[in-house]
Amino acid sequence: MSVNRCMYLFSRLQRHIRTRTTSTTAGTCHASSGSGFLHKQRQAGSVVCSIHVSSNSSSQKPPDTSLFVPISLKTDCSGDGSVGLELTQPLHKSELLKVLNRFYKKKEMQKMASDHGLDARLFHQAFISFRKFVLEVTSLPADLHIILSDICSGAGHVDDIYPYFMRHAKIIFPMLDCMDDLRKISDLRVPANWYPEARAIQRKVIFHAGPTNSGKTYHAIQRYLAAKSGVYCGPLKLLAHEIFEKSNNAGVPCDLVTGEERTFMDSDGRASGHVACTIEMCSVNTPYEVAVIDEIQMIRDPSRGWAWTRALLGLCAEEIHVCGEPAAIDFIRELMYTTGEEMEVNTYQRLTPFKILDQAVESLDNLRPGDCIVCFSKNDIYSISRQIEARGLECAVIYGSLPPGTKLSQAKKFNDPDDPCKILVATDAIGMGLNLSIKRIIFNSLIKPNVNEKGEKQMETISTSQALQISGRAGRYASKFTEGEGTTMHRDDLPVLKEILSHSVDPIETAGLHPTAEQIEMFAYHLPDATLSNLVDIFVSLSQVDGMFFVCNIDDFKFLADMIQHIPLNLRSRYVFCTAPINKKQPFVCTSFLKFARQFSRDEPLTFDWVGRHVSWPLSAPKNIKDLVHLEAVHDVLDLYLWLSYRFMDMFPDTALVRETQQELDDIIQQGVRNITRLIRATDPLQTQGSRGGQAGGNNASASSNHLTNSRGQRAQRGSGEMDSSLASRLVRDGLLTPDLLQQLQKEWSKDQKLEFINQSALDTEPHNNNNKGKRKKKKK
Repeated sequence: MSVNRCMYLFSRLQRHIRTRTTSTTAGTCHASSGSGFLHKQRQAGSVVCSIHVSSNSSSQKPPDTSLFVPISLKTDCSGDGSVGLELTQPLHKSELLKVLNRFYKKKEMQKMASDHGLDARLFHQAFISFRKFVLEVTSLPADLHIILSDICSGAGHVDDIYPYFMRHAKIIFPMLDCMDDLRKISDLRVPANWYPEARAIQRKVIFHAGPTNSGKTYHAIQRYLAAKSGVYCGPLKLLAHEIFEKSNNAGVPCDLVTGEERTFMDSDGRASGHVACTIEMCSVNTPYEVAVIDEIQMIRDPSRGWAWTRALLGLCAEEIHVCGEPAAIDFIRELMYTTGEEMEVNTYQRLTPFKILDQAVESLDNLRPGDCIVCFSKNDIYSISRQIEARGLECAVIYGSLPPGTKLSQAKKFNDPDDPCKILVATDAIGMGLNLSIKRIIFNSLIKPNVNEKGEKQMETISTSQALQISGRAGRYASKFTEGEGTTMHRDDLPVLKEILSHSVDPIETAGLHPTAEQIEMFAYHLPDATLSNLVDIFVSLSQVDGMFFVCNIDDFKFLADMIQHIPLNLRSRYVFCTAPINKKQPFVCTSFLKFARQFSRDEPLTFDWVGRHVSWPLSAPKNIKDLVHLEAVHDVLDLYLWLSYRFMDMFPDTALVRETQQELDDIIQQGVRNITRLIRATDPLQTQGSRGGQAGGNNASASSNHLTNSRGQRAQRGSGEMDSSLASRLVRDGLLTPDLLQQLQKEWSKDQKLEFINQSALDTEPHNNNNKGKRKKKKK
């Protein structure tokens, strides 16, 4: 078939493309000089003609060829032996090099290669590999030897190299030979069709819409409890535990399924009719009468949104009860159009009043019982909790990396009317999963580190949705506080908070998707030599989604894939390991993950004794914050063991012993958190660093919240008050600090220094502070 004939056929297909969204992919078509389009088969030297027509969108994006990694070929292979040499004559490398370089410089060859999938980057890489192969291989294939010999002797044309060059390019870049298949596999435009069981039934969808503390989830759960069978899908283990306990207390047998835990109410291990699970663990094959999907607005979460999409489209339930923000109503209704299912909307109002105060707290001296100070940094939590207890007050502490048992223990302590603890210091972890008796939410800062859809970390002002979710925890229905209040710690933040809350929540416009293990396995079939990280990169690069969806961030997956790439694992096991929910910021957790994978690859079971030696069990109570952080990391490692044990039961056999150990460790961590002020005092360098880090991160701590009453606190305050201009300029340059915020911080630091001078003068008049006075004078010199 000639080039002209192929181009004629291509033009004929254009009408098909416009009307039926089909297109032709030329990446598998290759032309030789004067003979037609070539397609390289697996057998060396075979050349045939082929044209592929795919059903991809006419607007398909070109592949990101920077992700295409060439395969290294051995140059010591014998090829066709010495057949080519016997038929022609020996080839001189100097002549070969001249011929090959002439071929490389021909614009016509580059243009033809570009038309068939080799852009400038790939053409260059393929030529380097081809030249190395020709010059270094022990014995060239007979057909290539003959062609090169003819060109060197003047009997052939340099263009004749092209089909053999393309044959080589398709060997080192196998994706060129199957681009059409890869595009089909990564076509994510109709995810509703992935769940034939759900499409086989007509489901009724009920959206329970309302703000925090409006009773929307309560009404969905009442229907769940009344059903013959049901599944609850929540974003957190704590929420799944809450529904699990509520269901069983109501006389409805309910099982618990999370990534790390399976609890069956039946003594024989038979499944109950009801199950409460984290949303990633819900089964899309089991039929239910009622399904409840909580916090549906998280369908747009850059990392986890795929789990809500999967549950909403895939659950086999007669009734799907969806709970979440009103901002998701229109999008979920539109998504249900793709499945042909109608949606009923029930709207709820907040059960208790809530108001934003007109005055900021400004000083920790103005705290009241029922206050919750919300921070977005663990270091700020350490700093503020220490300052509160320095004033003779007790406080509870809750942040994300604490074990669930410790969070519940601290929540119980704060809620107990007979406990002297009346203040809570927490991160936004309180936004979901914990019932707390809070009167007033106090934002210590409105700046929070976020990860965008590209996986980049950035400092941003909290969104309206986040502000509503957190502030809505105040004045919970049925608590002792019948009205909720919200304010800020710093005066300048209050108008910003009011402005944030004055806006409506941004409507949800997209839902997350994620490549499945089956899709990656099909990719690996076509690209057997690619690494898992590279497979996922290419998948995302080629993936096609319509305007309602996006591919979730895969940076954590790739991080783990690269970490264990050198370990020999089959693809399915490697994929499962890489989906493990671990905190990659914890070096000890990452090291443990690596050791688990290495032990697994040796086919050696990970026993309790092995794990105990690895974590140095038993562990003692923490003596400082560093010890507490390490204990939290060990708890995460045991979580990882339990998570893997439900995927590889034979290799992680001691689940019960590890769970008992984890419960003991939880008690030790609770003991440490109860004495967190003592731990902070024992970690003076960390405390000073935390104070600086909190300000650099944009938390604009004021003099009143950073000024400690003891001499150690004064030293920390002095350290944070000294403004390093190079650090400030670097933070502004990196976007972590705005010029306006920098000016605000400088003003506050100057105020701090004045207050410090006054306090120092007062302390200098006390006889027992003479030594401190001498030290200060010596420092000033």
